[in-house]
Amino acid sequence: MKGAEIARPPVHRITLAQLAILTCACLLTLAHDTVMTQSLAAGGMVAIVPQAYFATLAFRRRGAGSARMIARSSYAGEVGKFALSAAGFAVVFATLRPIDGLAVFAGYLAMLAVQIIGSWLLLVRPLR
Repeated sequence: MKGAEIARPPVHRITLAQLAILTCACLLTLAHDTVMTQSLAAGGMVAIVPQAYFATLAFRRRGAGSARMIARSSYAGEVGKFALSAAGFAVVFATLRPIDGLAVFAGYLAMLAVQIIGSWLLLVRPLR
């Protein structure tokens, strides 16, 4: 007899929400300042790409029999997320000219806020 299957959490929705919110924010700032828009988009992507990478690794396996592999994937995902974030900031600040540093960090922090709120909502609301 096979054990009960636990549904995968729809973590891809968080990434989609982040992309939608970042797109709206960039469209709003585009009329005001293109440097701010580019910097905001770059900072947002520095948050979104590593989080999507982590979510892909951490939630690709299910079941108690895979517990050890799930833990390894989570650790690898966290290390990869950190490395991608550091590399993302390095690339942004080394290549993007002109740059609005405040907008880069505002985009990054806004996407982290969406990630935290989205994760909380996934925990609080039952899966359908």
